[in-house]
Amino acid sequence: MKIVRRLGASPRERGSLNGDTCPDIFELSDGNFAVIGTDRTDALDGELPTDAARADYERIVVISRETLVRAKRDIPDV
Repeated sequence: MKIVRRLGASPRERGSLNGDTCPDIFELSDGNFAVIGTDRTDALDGELPTDAARADYERIVVISRETLVRAKRDIPDV
């Protein structure tokens, strides 16, 4: 599995000049997506809707709204 491309603007394009805030979204060679974000599992685990579940190896990751909005144009429809 390899990173194929970034979706949306780079952190630098979104104003991160020092590398401290670098949420990012990448498309992988297998068609899946990888997300760099802030681990908020402890804070949000109890907030999940009753029809949502998280495996022990999964984490709840938060990215900024700007990161996702700016990636929208690059997200495939199918």
